[in-house]
Order: sequence, then C-alpha cells, then structure tokens
Amino acid sequence: MKPFSREEMARKAAHDIPEGWCVNLGIGIPTLVANHVPPEREVIFQSENGVIGMGPAPAEGEEDPWLINAGKQPITLVKGASFVGHADSFAMIRGGHIDLCVLGAFEVAENGDLANWATSVNDTAPAVGGAMDLAAGARRLWVLMEHTTKDGRPKLVERCSYPLTGLACVTRVYTNLAVLDVVPGQGFVVREMAPGVDFDMLQAKSGAKLHRPS
Repeated sequence: MKPFSREEMARKAAHDIPEGWCVNLGIGIPTLVANHVPPEREVIFQSENGVIGMGPAPAEGEEDPWLINAGKQPITLVKGASFVGHADSFAMIRGGHIDLCVLGAFEVAENGDLANWATSVNDTAPAVGGAMDLAAGARRLWVLMEHTTKDGRPKLVERCSYPLTGLACVTRVYTNLAVLDVVPGQGFVVREMAPGVDFDMLQAKSGAKLHRPS
C-alpha cells in the first residue's frame, strides 16, 4: 500500500477545481492546494481576513510578514489581488459568493455532516473561527484529511461524535487512501483509491458503508 502524501492529496484537489472558481482554503492540508493549481488555470483564492487573490506559499526566506492568510501563514499575491475589510470578506462568504471551500476535518458523516473544530463538547479552544460561516455559505465544501486518526480510528463515520461545524455540507473528501464523493441518499461513493488499496481494505478502515461508483 502506498498512501497519497499530503502534497498528492492537495494536488488532486487543485486539479479538480474548475477555471474561474473563487475558493477559500482552511488551515492545515488545504493550504497546500494553492501550490498545485495548473498555471494556465485561473482560480481565485480568498481568505477570511480580507485577501482576494492569494498565490502559492512564498519560498523560504522570501516571506513578507504583512502578507498572511487567516491562519497567520505567509502567502503571496497574484496579479490583480486586492484587500477588503473583514466585513466585506464575510459578506462574500455569507452571501454565497464562494464557489468552493476546502477544509480539514476530525470527522465527516455519510450524510455530509462536518466536525472540524473541537474533539469534545467541553473544548473552549481552538475556536470555530469562520468554519461555520464557510460550511453554511460556500456553494461546495471539500475536505482534505487523513483517512484515520493516529490510533487507527475511522474519520469517515455514520454519524459524527464530535461537535458539528455544519450539517450536510460536505460534497467530496480527499484522504491519504482515497477520493470519495458524498452523494445525497447514498453516502460515500469511492472515486479513486491510492496504489495498493482495494475496496475491502478501504471499507475496513472506514466507519460508514462505502459504495462503488455506478
């Protein structure tokens, strides 16, 4: 078995983003997506802190401390990039102007529910941030995450056990073992598997029933 690396997961997601989409990237693995968009394709990356037109991560030593994303990571800007106020940025999100949001997750349920901000009802930090707004406001939501936890517990589940970020909002999941669509009324449909991974192996590492593409 040869699981997809995090860069490979991000590359697969980046190549699936159509021309002209406006995309918000969450912290963690999703931030890598901006590094892998084909150069001939225009994708507009937006950040909650008011950046429209983020580019790939800067080379080491070329970081500008004034240019960061919502997770305080250094970024670059593409030609034509702009800055807007925080209220305008969230107006884009809440107004349905974001074509796609890519987030990490602790769990994704077979109906598309997302849990990505806390692992206990008693957690007080980290806060949910803009994830709930994005889950509710973005037209589509993809998740990039490891298929299981470090101790082997499935992260694809029948029902989330952690506090929810959004209801029935996830439409696609990229893991280190597979790419799956979340299909209403059906659940997780496997679109691609990592080299050396077969369907039965993938099912054994998942906490919800998987389906083969029709």
